[in-house]
Formats: sequence, C-alpha cells, structure tokens
Amino acid sequence: MVFNNETRKAAVEALLDDARQLWRNRSLLRTLVRREISARHAGTAAGAMWSYIQPLLTVAVYYLVFDIVFAMRLGEQAPVRAVGTFLIVGSLPWMAFCEFINRGMTSLVDAGGLLQKNALPPVLFPVRSVLASSVVYGPLILALIPLYGAHHHYQAALLALPVLMLLQTLLALFMAYLLAILAAALRDTVQVVGFLLSLGVFISPILFPLSQFPEAGRWALWINPITPFVLAYQSVFLTGQWPPVAHWGVMLMWVLGCGSLLSLVLGRSRDHLVDWL
Repeated sequence: MVFNNETRKAAVEALLDDARQLWRNRSLLRTLVRREISARHAGTAAGAMWSYIQPLLTVAVYYLVFDIVFAMRLGEQAPVRAVGTFLIVGSLPWMAFCEFINRGMTSLVDAGGLLQKNALPPVLFPVRSVLASSVVYGPLILALIPLYGAHHHYQAALLALPVLMLLQTLLALFMAYLLAILAAALRDTVQVVGFLLSLGVFISPILFPLSQFPEAGRWALWINPITPFVLAYQSVFLTGQWPPVAHWGVMLMWVLGCGSLLSLVLGRSRDHLVDWL
C-alpha cells in the first residue's frame, strides 16, 4: 500500500482533529472518567478502592512469598538480590499497561450503542478508559518512591518518573485507540491481543533481570513495547540511576511509531467506524 502526501496529510489531520475534539469536550471527558471509575466496582462495599486493593495485594504477595517465606535471591549481576523486590518494580508498570490496553481496546465496542445514537467523538471512549486506569496505577507507581528511594538516598533519577509515566500512558493510549478501531472492524482482535498480553510478561525483563536472559536471544525482548519502560523503572527505583539514552530513544520510537500508525488508521476508518459498531 502506497501512502502519498495527501494520504499522510489526511492521516495527520485526523489525529489533530481528535486532539481538538478532546480539548473541546474536556469537561465531558472528566465526567466520563469519574463515572468509569465509579462504575467498575459499583455495588461493592469498598467501591473504587478495589481498583487499588487488587494490585496492592499482588505486590504484597510477591514480597511475602519470595522475599520473606522463601528468601529467594537473584544472581550477582542483578540490580537487586531480593526476588520479590525486583518483581514489584516491573510488575506494576506491566499491570498498568495490560489494564490500559484491555479496557481501551474494548471501549468503542462497549460504547457502540451510545455512539450510534449520539454524535459524540469516538476518541472520548478509549481516552476515558486509559485515564481512568491511570488514576489508579499512577499513584501506585509513585508510592514506590518512599519504599525504594531510601535504598539509594533518593537520587535525582527519581525526577525521571513523571516523564517516564507520561510516555507509557501516551503509548498505551495510542495502542489502545488503534486496537479499539481494529476490534470494531474485527472482533477477533480482542482474543488475539489478550493471548499476546498473556505471553508478554515472559518476553520482557519483568520476571528475570536482563542479564539472566541468553545474550543471543535478548533481541526478542525488544519486540515487547514495555521492555524499555520496565528497564527504565528498574534503573530509577533499584539503582537510582537515570535510564540510558538508548532506552529513552526506544521508548520514543514506540510512541511515535504507534502514533503514526494510529493516524493512518484513523484517516481511513473515520467514515466507517460507527457502522462497524
């Protein structure tokens, strides 16, 4: 498929138009995000607190089982010896990424009836899902600062966290919106992506340090878009060092690549999206 200058211009304009729609409907977006958070655990005694309790229990189990009960330790080249302490730093961003993708990917299909009856911008719904999840996982990741910062005396590398979290959210938003459009056109997208996410934790430096993967096969880890982000979080939290420039470069490549692909898909699907729903 050949994309001429007019096609590329239309694709960029489609993405910019969605950005303008978000700005014009920012009050509605805030309302949708609040309702999304409340609706996820409606009817439960703890309410929205369940969104925080579940990942907190997960990381607590990692620490209790691996560091306290079994006292498991990683190799000498690992950034930290305690297994549970290592797992928590990679697993929280991974859980956030999976939450962003899973909820954002089905957002347009779930809102199909509403979009068919009302002239609302479709972009509101994947953005709503991602922002609602970021309200949960953003504070959880920041809560690691007092837990890990004391080990390296709160090095200045912690200042990289806001940019790192912003880039991860932006990447997840682009991917979730792109997958939401594909899921509207072909429902099998949800099943395929769910399977890939279940494998993704094994094709990343989350369960084991990068140094413990066979050197000849490490290239495969970079197929996973979360890899540079996990390595960056590990640098900041575990060693108090700024993420290497190469990791920032890979993160930006993923963000720009997904943004470009999303703009092309938006330009070609805008007139058919509501009909697919």
